[in-house]
Amino acid sequence: MNVPVWGWFLTIGLMAVFLLIDVFVIARRPHVPSMAEAGRHLAFYVAAAVLFGLFVWFEWGGQYAGEFYAGWLTEYSLSVDNLFVFLLIMASFKVPQKLQQSALMVGIIIAIILRGVFIALGAVVINAYSWVFYIFGAFLVYTAVKLATGGETDDDEYHENRFLLWIEKRFPATKEWNGTRLTVIENGKRLITPMLIVILALGTTDLLFALDSIPAIYGLTKEPFLVLTANIFALMGLRQLYFLIGGLLKRLVYLSIGLSVLLAFIGVKLVMHALHENNLPFINGGQPLEGVPDIPILVSLGAIVLILGVTTVASLWKSSRDAKLEAAGPVALERSDDGTSDSAPSRAATRDVL
Repeated sequence: MNVPVWGWFLTIGLMAVFLLIDVFVIARRPHVPSMAEAGRHLAFYVAAAVLFGLFVWFEWGGQYAGEFYAGWLTEYSLSVDNLFVFLLIMASFKVPQKLQQSALMVGIIIAIILRGVFIALGAVVINAYSWVFYIFGAFLVYTAVKLATGGETDDDEYHENRFLLWIEKRFPATKEWNGTRLTVIENGKRLITPMLIVILALGTTDLLFALDSIPAIYGLTKEPFLVLTANIFALMGLRQLYFLIGGLLKRLVYLSIGLSVLLAFIGVKLVMHALHENNLPFINGGQPLEGVPDIPILVSLGAIVLILGVTTVASLWKSSRDAKLEAAGPVALERSDDGTSDSAPSRAATRDVL
């Protein structure tokens, strides 16, 4: 895939324009978006991603278009899990509803910049050391197992990470909200505001989630251009998704199970790819294992759609069933309890990231 330099600048420039328009609109009128507004904006970003995939198909072929769509769907599904933690952050810091859009917008911009750094580093490492796919694959399988067996957690609490604790200790902060301002001057001293702390919490939390999402997408495509654009498209619609399905997240009780299956699938695919192109001297004498299949992108795309579809349908069915049983009475709910009525642990609950 040969993307000219001007193609990189044009793509990134257009996406930056959309983000700046969002920032300008929100800065002028902080508000809580209606369901209709959030739905329209989300539909726009989804349509833009679909059209971009068609452009990739027209310009570079169906193989790369399939890689983009697979990467975009994977990043989007992993981002949905991020939203649950974002809700906890907003509740923990008691962010006023009309300021939540601003906090999310700036936090997402920080996340895009930091992910861009991760993606560049990943591309350099992959080009220099092809055996890194063994490490990526093993890490994703490990994350999937840990995610699926994370056990019971308290999903109603958010614990600040070490970076935030250091910021709050190092810089004096005011307890009062001052709109979207990040710092204020009180009694001749400059203080940081809760808005700055929330933005840093959102940005750093997403960066920690990127530790498995970036290797996952590199398991679907080796093209940094597709990795970057898939991540940007997934993050650009995240703010609208936050307001649109905030209440729906509680109903996705099998989300973590679905994500664990997805990560395990991509992890196995990475290991199989590494074996297919092996050059490690202690494996098969440094020769590729020709008998190991390399999963085609169309199979990967189909598997991703199937996993996400089954996860969503099963989650909504389970939530609807539990709601009906709860309305029927506690006895009926107790008889029907199969041990999975509580939502599965999120990625944040399965590793010490917060």
